Amino acid sequence: MSDRSAGLPPSRVTAVLGPTNTGKTHLAVERMLGHASGMIGLPLRLLAREIYERIVKQRGAAAVALITGEEKIVPARPLYFVCTVEAMPLERSVEFLAIDEIQLVADPERGHVFTQRLLHARGRFETMFLGAGTMEPLIRRLIPDVEIVTRDRLSTLSYAGSKKLTRLPRRSAIVAFSTERVYAIAELIRRQRGGAAVVMGSLSPRTRNAQVALYQSGEVDFLVATDAIGMGLNMDVDHVAFAGLRKFDGRRTRWLHAHEIGQIAGRAGRHLRDGTFGVTAEAEDLDVDLVEQVVEHRFDPIEAAEWRNARLDFDTLPDLLRSLTVTPGRAGLSLTAEALDETLLRRLIKDEEVARIGRSRGAVMRLWEACQLPDFQKTTLDEHARLAKDVFQALTGKRGRLTDDWMAPRFAFVDRDDGQIDQLSARLSAVRTLSYIANRPDWVHDAQGWRDKTRALEDRLSDVLHERLTARFVDRRTTALMRALNVREDAFAGVAEDGEVTVEGQVVGQLKGVRFQMEKGASALEDRTLRQAAVRAVTPEINRRLGQLAAEADEGFAVMPDGAVLWRGVLTAQIQATPTGADPFSPSVRLLGDLGATPARERARRRIEAWLASEAGRALRDLRRLKQAVESGALKGLPRGLAFRLIEAGGLIDRRDVDRDLAALSQVERRTLKSFAIRVGVHSVWLPGLQKPRARHFAQAFVTAPLIPASPELIPAPVEPPSPRLLSASGLRHAGRWLAPVEALEKMAELRAANHGRLSDDALTDLGWSADQAKQLITALKTERARLPDKPGAAPKIVKDSPFAALAALTEAPTARPKRRRPRRKAAS
Repeated sequence: MSDRSAGLPPSRVTAVLGPTNTGKTHLAVERMLGHASGMIGLPLRLLAREIYERIVKQRGAAAVALITGEEKIVPARPLYFVCTVEAMPLERSVEFLAIDEIQLVADPERGHVFTQRLLHARGRFETMFLGAGTMEPLIRRLIPDVEIVTRDRLSTLSYAGSKKLTRLPRRSAIVAFSTERVYAIAELIRRQRGGAAVVMGSLSPRTRNAQVALYQSGEVDFLVATDAIGMGLNMDVDHVAFAGLRKFDGRRTRWLHAHEIGQIAGRAGRHLRDGTFGVTAEAEDLDVDLVEQVVEHRFDPIEAAEWRNARLDFDTLPDLLRSLTVTPGRAGLSLTAEALDETLLRRLIKDEEVARIGRSRGAVMRLWEACQLPDFQKTTLDEHARLAKDVFQALTGKRGRLTDDWMAPRFAFVDRDDGQIDQLSARLSAVRTLSYIANRPDWVHDAQGWRDKTRALEDRLSDVLHERLTARFVDRRTTALMRALNVREDAFAGVAEDGEVTVEGQVVGQLKGVRFQMEKGASALEDRTLRQAAVRAVTPEINRRLGQLAAEADEGFAVMPDGAVLWRGVLTAQIQATPTGADPFSPSVRLLGDLGATPARERARRRIEAWLASEAGRALRDLRRLKQAVESGALKGLPRGLAFRLIEAGGLIDRRDVDRDLAALSQVERRTLKSFAIRVGVHSVWLPGLQKPRARHFAQAFVTAPLIPASPELIPAPVEPPSPRLLSASGLRHAGRWLAPVEALEKMAELRAANHGRLSDDALTDLGWSADQAKQLITALKTERARLPDKPGAAPKIVKDSPFAALAALTEAPTARPKRRRPRRKAAS
């Protein structure tokens, strides 16, 4: 595109120069839309897609064309063209033309393309070059009539020094210079900070936009990227952290230049918001002078632009090679080093078949086109040369095109979306190659059909790659919760009817009564975040429920044999029981959970304890009355001592332990005990009222021991004898190898007394015992545990008229048939 058209004044050429965040690209777009037609060349396909979508929103899709090496969206009558610099259709005449990031004229690989546009690309009315201030002297030298406009940065950029990756502030971009390093840092950020978006130049625009949206939405607070973010990608970044200061530039690994650091660091801050930059991970702290250069935007001026002859000679292969080596012969221009296309050309012309075909001018032009095929897949030079040769042979063959037979198997090979990130990235690179081929004019049969297919496949693979990147590097639940914590007033939290607690749509746990059960996190970070979010979400609801509990009627509570206290059917508290048994009339409980205001929890706890004390008075009425009599002094003497032992044991004791006291009781004292519902049997002294199901159920809740199941049958005794309180609460006596119901033992004594000291088969059936079990019980009950013999070796003394005298008479083996006589009345009250 020449700088003059017939009958028209020369194009106004303006260079808008300045650091990042000066609004240069925005200015160019606004100027272009002020003209009837325009074209803008951008350094990255990613940025071209971003600008294209912005203009489409303002002017409609019918007015805007997108042209890149791998993608062409060209409506019937476009007014504005958004392109990568290499793909600009300069044969089109437009009123306005702009080139962004013009300082890339110094880039060893692409610089000659930008230089060619700087020297020759013009709009009919206005031309604008956008770039760094380092270009001013060179532009003045190469374009004498240029108008230079300098723009100052809208915000301040300052140096924040070195910070650990785990200590970087929110809204940070971490810059690394290899895919492996980007992935490693993103993985660390996921584990320590919840997640990160990933942006690399190799990503498709669709994947990159989805990742940027992930960051821009605030779902993640960190972005891990290559230096691709330095090229005009606008994001809300507050801090840029360099994870390294060396990069591979295609030929060697070198230190970053000061202006490159400035270009990347300048992405921190947006519009009027200030930004910071620094180093992290293994990067060394920046030199003071270098920091000053970046902060002040003072860099060494670019002295020369890369240049390559644009008027190539296609007469013969030697002529083409010779024209590529022509020197510029002009100050400010420097012959560029051998680029990939030239390297491929020199390699291919050594191939006999290629040399044989490439004898005509048309064949030489086709060969040069094939050599310009980009190496998206980053393969070896040999592999890329073979691909270029295949393309060249097809273009110069009988059909003059790449056929469906050539495209179809290559497309089918990548037409799958399984696999992990690396595999998907490799397939996307291969699709980019096919897209480039399909978008070249006259290269493929049914070019539009293949463009549609490759575009659809790229979109599908891009979406899957975005999902894989997000799944690997973003803990969605943790990031959602962290976002809720950072913006508390906007966070949505709720408790469902079934108690499920959610924050920002993420389930954080279950609220049961006043007890919150938190979900288990996959990491320490997630656990911490879950807890913080849960506390904020459920504490108000728990406080409300604690208030309801403190005002609850007695009907709202229940107690279980294991000491669990239910409120409205939900486990809420636990009785502080002991192995020997706690006092049911002065209960102590532990309120479950740890959330809620302390005063509210204390009121709720006291309400439960008050209900338990009241319930104990009802369920254990006889024991309570006996205890009150002892404490008030209503019982005195031997009855008081016996009552005290009953209270301590929970309402059931072995008669042998108090037999002497019983024998010494007067008739009045016996009547007194009977008035307190105390029953004195052959084997036991107990309160029958405590053997009712409700009383047993309640009493067991105050003993911390494995519960003994209620059963009318014998239960094998455990190795460790149960405590007296547990036996009392279960209505059992420990007799040798068995635990037997107290009522059953007394029934056995009655049956034996009625049958002259024997148990008939009917009696055993009635008791539900075997003869051997009965014998073991009788033997165990004959053994006195409470009293020792009066003298060593002497037999224990049996009190006359005591139950033991009757038991001894019943269990002695008779030497002669006893005389029939009336059974003696039992000494039981």
